[in-house]
Amino acid sequence: MKDFSNQITNRDESRDVEITDINTCVVEGNFEWNLITIETDAGVTGIGESYRGGGVHELVEYTKRFLIGENPLDVERLYRQIIQEMSGHGGTTGKVVTAASGIEIALWDAAGKLLDLPVYQLLGGKFRDEVRIYCDCHAGEAYAVEDGSTEYATAEAYSPEAYANEARRVVDMGFTALKFDLDLEMDNDPDPFNGRLTNGAIEHKREIVEAVREEIGYDVDLAFDCHWDYSVESAKRLAYKLREYDLMWLEDLIPPENMAAQTEVTKATKTPVATGENRFRVHELSELIYDHGVDIVTPDPTTVGGLKETMRIADRAEENYMPISPHNVCSPVGTMACVHLGAAIPNFDLLEYHALEVDWWDDLIDRDEPLIQDGYIEVPEKPGIGVELDEDVVEAHTLEGTTTF
Repeated sequence: MKDFSNQITNRDESRDVEITDINTCVVEGNFEWNLITIETDAGVTGIGESYRGGGVHELVEYTKRFLIGENPLDVERLYRQIIQEMSGHGGTTGKVVTAASGIEIALWDAAGKLLDLPVYQLLGGKFRDEVRIYCDCHAGEAYAVEDGSTEYATAEAYSPEAYANEARRVVDMGFTALKFDLDLEMDNDPDPFNGRLTNGAIEHKREIVEAVREEIGYDVDLAFDCHWDYSVESAKRLAYKLREYDLMWLEDLIPPENMAAQTEVTKATKTPVATGENRFRVHELSELIYDHGVDIVTPDPTTVGGLKETMRIADRAEENYMPISPHNVCSPVGTMACVHLGAAIPNFDLLEYHALEVDWWDDLIDRDEPLIQDGYIEVPEKPGIGVELDEDVVEAHTLEGTTTF
């Protein structure tokens, strides 16, 4: 087995640093945000974030067995060490890669602080001073997520008027791009299992899209997310029906496993198609990119393997003249890590923001002004990812039954 442990014998004393501890904390926002800290013997703490949900804490705890004592500046080597050491735990995909993603982000933050450089500089430099944000919106009280299930609201929440009203409200906040969920409870009628949409369900979706377009016009970029719900034929029919509305994209039309089926859907429509958030590491996205099975690739950096792994995906997308717009449902920590990524990638387009309903989102970090200003986040010049946690807010919102840092 490859040995990615420290083999380095020649390093300047000023950079001879060791990891002394790794900790996790689950903050209960609109999702369960998995925050990670890496302590060093230089007095520097790196912070990162893994994708939401259970299982991450235990996996991060396991990495202490081989990461304590390692040098946090060797970010790439340590990421590969995690994948190798935990390959027998399903480490080439799934939750192990998710845990590794958050650790990798915390390592970049620690490295930036140790070297007195912002993370984007460590990733290769800057293409832009600010990153454009698209807001993920919900019409009215459209749904609530608790313990992984979707609870649909009353039918009024899904009226075209409800979507249009919310679109207007968000655009008036300064956002120039937004996205709505387009999968609805009526999609399950008459059969909740086969993924086939009735003509009535497709027509209702068309009416929603039309109402939003009429309200906000065509100068605002508009996307819709379908959450992997539909059969290939229904995905094609829906995309065809929406072609006249000049969408930024339709996202996750079909289940994520079958790349050939995804390619079939993408090539059958002129409506741009986006997917990628359920894939792990560059290997699971390369075929889709090279076969042009997607128009806009949307990996989640806190899922796919971290910032550098996302850059590998972006490189392949750039070879195929394809933009990348990362999926992001994070707290400000993961969001700011993605901002540095957006600064460093030439074919980067937009970054998702999915916490409009969390009125204390900005309070989680020690900052005087909101991160998002008129639909953009400025790329910070501070060392690391450029933000620090407000420990009191973290403690106030720590998931019940779990521990804080």
